[in-house]
Amino acid sequence: MNKRLSLAACAVALALTPLVPGTAAAGDTSPWASDTLAGTSAEALAVAGYWSAGGGAALRRATPFQPENLRPPFAMQPPVRPTGEQGSVAPGHELGYEPPAEDPQGVVLPKTVGKVFFVDGQGRERWCSATSIESAHRNVVATAAHCVYDPAVTGEVMDKWVFVPGYYQGKSPYGIYVGERVWTHRDFDASEDYDFDYAFANVHNGVRLSSITQVTQAEYDAHTGAKWIQDGVLYTATAQDTGRLGDQVGGQGLIYNRRPDYMVYAFGYPASPHPDGNSPFTGVTMHWSYGRVERRYVSTNPAANSADNHVGIKSSLTPGADGAPMLASYGNRERLGYVSGLVSYFVDYDSNGRYDQITSAYFDGETGAVYREAAQVATGPVG
Repeated sequence: MNKRLSLAACAVALALTPLVPGTAAAGDTSPWASDTLAGTSAEALAVAGYWSAGGGAALRRATPFQPENLRPPFAMQPPVRPTGEQGSVAPGHELGYEPPAEDPQGVVLPKTVGKVFFVDGQGRERWCSATSIESAHRNVVATAAHCVYDPAVTGEVMDKWVFVPGYYQGKSPYGIYVGERVWTHRDFDASEDYDFDYAFANVHNGVRLSSITQVTQAEYDAHTGAKWIQDGVLYTATAQDTGRLGDQVGGQGLIYNRRPDYMVYAFGYPASPHPDGNSPFTGVTMHWSYGRVERRYVSTNPAANSADNHVGIKSSLTPGADGAPMLASYGNRERLGYVSGLVSYFVDYDSNGRYDQITSAYFDGETGAVYREAAQVATGPVG
């Protein structure tokens, strides 16, 4: 498997070749792969209806996604060396943002972070952590690739994939954002190479559904508003378009090819117990860790875990925080920073039965190339 494409070749291709979303450049040297989630607004409405029915019952039923292979033994080595120039995308505020009158005391949680919900290949309702990330169309979500692509079936995406920023106990304060398309590194798509465990998903406009009703065929035909068919059952509802994701909650920035030796906050929704059974988290509320990115993490069991180019920090977060953003230069006043990683692995480094490290794929120039594909895609309202 070719784990490292030529960054110089990628840079030339990006600079000189007009890229069409979903189409690889000549010679297939581009590092990205793309798959459809809910490609039409009608499909997206049905997905939103699934998660909205019963006052968000499916959201409350869902459990944290925690593939067993994401708990590997790691060795620490000298830091990753960037192979290209550092690049970044600036963060952006939500519409109508007003700075606080006084500087906040303590850590202020970001508005951009929430949960992604989906149905896995075994038909189970699951969730991970994720964040809105800034883009021209304000419709991109960043999370771990294993939270979009099912690790049990290489190359297959999860079903009914949505993002709920600010999620709390079944509530979706800014609406439900249904995935339209996802972009990841082609080596993750083809062979689940966890050195590329990151994904950028385009989402439709947010939607808030109410008065969801199961109806007859005649009632369905007569209804002029939101309606959909789920497993042969007819539904109608009242739908409110909550607008573009970034307009509602803002978007974090992105940074890649950064030399490891900097501090980050990781924000996510840990829930699962530690290996020894201790359960300090519930997944109901957001938690954070703060630490220095400096060492390279290399899996000592490469047959089971293809990761030899990870970065990480000390942290007691547990699964459920999969996909949580590692934010560099995070400001509590602005509530924005730069995504420099997405939680991939949970590590019990000292083998005492407690997770004490979280890791992420290192963001290099190819990460930037994958992001740029997602940033080109426009989406619109649901229904």
